[in-house]
Amino acid sequence: TDEALHFVLKVYNKFWRESYVPEQWRMATIIPITKPGKDPSNPSNYRPIALSSVLCKTLERIVNERLTDYLEMKKIISNVQCGGRKNKSTTDHLVTLEYKIRENFAHNEHLISVLFDVEKAYDQTWKYGILKDLHAMGMRGLLPKLVAKFLEDRKFRVKINNTMSEPFTQEMGIPQGSVLSVSLFAIKINQIATLIPNNNRFHASLFVDDFQISYR
Repeated sequence: TDEALHFVLKVYNKFWRESYVPEQWRMATIIPITKPGKDPSNPSNYRPIALSSVLCKTLERIVNERLTDYLEMKKIISNVQCGGRKNKSTTDHLVTLEYKIRENFAHNEHLISVLFDVEKAYDQTWKYGILKDLHAMGMRGLLPKLVAKFLEDRKFRVKINNTMSEPFTQEMGIPQGSVLSVSLFAIKINQIATLIPNNNRFHASLFVDDFQISYR
């Protein structure tokens, strides 16, 4: 109802003004799913599916909209990054790479391409480094404070069938399955993207944590 929506809006506005994220919203339930064709006896062969509060995800979308607007307005994120950006997708990178391959083939030249997939990308991200980067980008006010609160004291439980574990504290990394995490990871990995030489012999493409570099 309109009354319920108005109440939720008031709650979100209060949390925004106070840079507050409830403890329950910073708790995730992890359901491990075996990767296709992998040995289920090896714990590293499971993909963690994180379930969190629907209300929190809605708040994250609001915050993420403001965050991405700032990043795009200030042109902070490198053009080689297409992950989590409006009107960009893997298709952009595929078309460009195909063009590079065809161009070099037509000129009887070689093209060397190296592809990287960062292992446990979110789990190994330095979350305090993200806050440092936000400050270095000139971001001040309530937005970085709310992001800091969102990353603070994250906890998770693991659920297998009907059995739930005790809560664990997420000491490092950014939360899996989070709406905000894609943008936060893009901020952290952006430093790597800016190191790629900008000339007609090098080409780089990045989709969140999938990285491709080619040279001719």
